[in-house]
Amino acid sequence: MKIKDQWMYLYHAVNSESNTIDFYLSETRDTKSDMMPL
Repeated sequence: MKIKDQWMYLYHAVNSESNTIDFYLSETRDTKSDMMPL
C-alpha cells in the first residue's frame, strides 16, 4: 500500500475467528525482523 507517496507493507495478526488483533506497517518486506511475533 502507498502512504504519502511511499510504499509500505501491512502485516497483521488475526485470531481464530479471523478478527484483526494487531498490525504494523513496514518499509521492507520478507526480512527476519518483519516476521517477528507481534
